[in-house]
Amino acid sequence: MQDVQEREIICERQGSAGVVILNRPKALNALTLTMVRGLREALDAWEKDPQVTRVVVTGAGDRAFCAGGDIRSLYEQGRGGRLDEALTFWREEYQLNVRIREYAKPYVSLVEGIVMGGGVGVSVHGSHMVAFDRFTFAMPEVGIGFFPDVGATYVLPKLPGELGAFLAVTGERIGQAEAHALGLVTHAAPSSEFGAIRERLVAGEPVDDVLAPYAARPTASTLLDHRALVDHAFSAPDVPGVLARLDAAAAAGDAFAAKTAATMRTKSPTSMAIALEQVRRGRGVDMREAMRIEYRIVNRIALGHDFYEGVRAVIVDKDHSPKWSPASLDATPPAEVAKYFEPLGANELTFD
Repeated sequence: MQDVQEREIICERQGSAGVVILNRPKALNALTLTMVRGLREALDAWEKDPQVTRVVVTGAGDRAFCAGGDIRSLYEQGRGGRLDEALTFWREEYQLNVRIREYAKPYVSLVEGIVMGGGVGVSVHGSHMVAFDRFTFAMPEVGIGFFPDVGATYVLPKLPGELGAFLAVTGERIGQAEAHALGLVTHAAPSSEFGAIRERLVAGEPVDDVLAPYAARPTASTLLDHRALVDHAFSAPDVPGVLARLDAAAAAGDAFAAKTAATMRTKSPTSMAIALEQVRRGRGVDMREAMRIEYRIVNRIALGHDFYEGVRAVIVDKDHSPKWSPASLDATPPAEVAKYFEPLGANELTFD
């Protein structure tokens, strides 16, 4: 029998809680298919168990809650002609994201350290997401030729103004206070309280009572300070238009605009075009439709160039010099972008 410390995910009942530990600390708790399936099975069992009144999810180690999916494995599967394996991961991951969003009991993620990509998918959709001091959020997929998935299509459009589009298209990182001010997390607590919060939840105290002291949302943040510029720039009809507005602001002396434009020019043009479009399409759709949209996109991304080139440059060879194709935003007209969103027919994502 596998030792508990060697399991990729630990799911067990403690007191009144179904406790989940994402348990790959050396890999920053990056998600594997085994972890996705383990969490799904535990949620199914606990939903029917009257002794479990809430789910509490944490990450092992002190660096990350979960830094995303196991991208290198997905890269190797795609490169090795095993695309069906990669699509199985994405399909079941997206179904899990919906399961979390629709879960019948309180689902509390206690997030310390890095939370990106797939880690966002197993935290932000729950009823409660608590950010601690070292919390670092990003959806950085445009930097590896991918796109913000795991429900970003549902979550990011709900942020104030065009800030969701900003986060999707730039991949920018934000911390605890910023995430709380924008409404990405429901609560923000000091790291010194992590253990006490966890123990009170396990002991069965009412979830909202335990978390109430950490609910007051900041009214100011760096991003909110720049909201007028972000709303103006990211409401442009396409990514070249966004860059043109940022460049104009930068020419007038706006350092934030200059930094944002410079960041965007390092990302995959195709990925940025997809990200901007998906945030716009995400307005007004429910979670299930958002995940159908993302599964359509990932089926096309997985057959393309930029995802494999981005992972090669950032994770495999680490030369950080990806050669995007196409390299120009002018080569990603709306008609080309729209192809990523076309229905898959019999291969559409389902939620049986």
